[in-house]
Amino acid sequence: MKEIKSSKAHKNRLIISLGDPAGIGTEITLKALGSKQLNKNIKTLLVGCKKNIFQTYSKLIQHGINNLPNPEKLDIIDIPLEKKIIPGIVDKHSGKASYEWLFNATNILLKGEANALVTAPISKIAWHKAGHEFAGQTELLGKITNKTTSMLFTAISPNNGWRFNTLLATTHIPLNKINDTLTKDLIRYKLDTLLSFCRKFKEKPLLQIAGLNPHAGEEGKIGIEEQNLIIPILNEWKLDNPDIKIRGPIPPDTCWISSLDAWNHSSSENMAPDGILSLYHDQGLIPVKLIAFDEAVNTTLGLPFIRTSPDHGTAIDIAGKCKAREKSMIAAINNAWLLSQ
Repeated sequence: MKEIKSSKAHKNRLIISLGDPAGIGTEITLKALGSKQLNKNIKTLLVGCKKNIFQTYSKLIQHGINNLPNPEKLDIIDIPLEKKIIPGIVDKHSGKASYEWLFNATNILLKGEANALVTAPISKIAWHKAGHEFAGQTELLGKITNKTTSMLFTAISPNNGWRFNTLLATTHIPLNKINDTLTKDLIRYKLDTLLSFCRKFKEKPLLQIAGLNPHAGEEGKIGIEEQNLIIPILNEWKLDNPDIKIRGPIPPDTCWISSLDAWNHSSSENMAPDGILSLYHDQGLIPVKLIAFDEAVNTTLGLPFIRTSPDHGTAIDIAGKCKAREKSMIAAINNAWLLSQ
């Protein structure tokens, strides 16, 4: 693959890889960059197709959306599309483009010419059609950097400023592989990772871990993983971290209730945890999206740089219709900037 070189003038900027061109990535990026909610100190470098950016800008203006940055004033690494892309239709060409944009954005970061990455949504189906067999952007970033990554979702409540954190022990794997994946070493590593992140905001955070089985196993009556694996690990981890309070395993159907309460009320003074460890992808993502869909940010931990992304997908059903919401992209950009300082 031909590598696109960047100028050293881009050093210390936040890079945005524009995601699948058949989706809403360029639209929500332009809307976010024109928002008054964005930190004014942020300087961005977009990696994508300049022609597509200008076309999206013109279409948004025609729809009466005027709070947008003029693309003429944006810094852009131009990697042109090889074929015209139709909004809402993902194919190998859109998959090839989003892969190359992310690949080149990552190389700029690895050269030390920027300090954070924001990724707009990609289509895994399009990547597979283009011959890239990765489960998602997180997995590609892990391979490029040769790092063990973790997927954490963070959000700040607009009601009281409380920060809501959920880390996933496993990411994009089938349900029938979860039991074999959840090892002692993995769970301990994820707890350590969650603690390290939460300590960015609170010296002694309260952590919580969800059970794997309904009712957290009901003392072995509905599954033995809690009794045989999770509880012994927690007991051992507590001895190594005596200053940290940790609860669990909590039945999955009630694990996020206190977080919902903390998110919605004007005061966050309750027993909500500062961080929750979810044992598999959808167990954590369902409550996160129900509680904080527009504000939640996917944050990849373990990389040599900060990486965030919106918590939603390509929204193929509304691509090109100029009605995508940019709130999660604003949160992704602001959090990338905050965490990289």
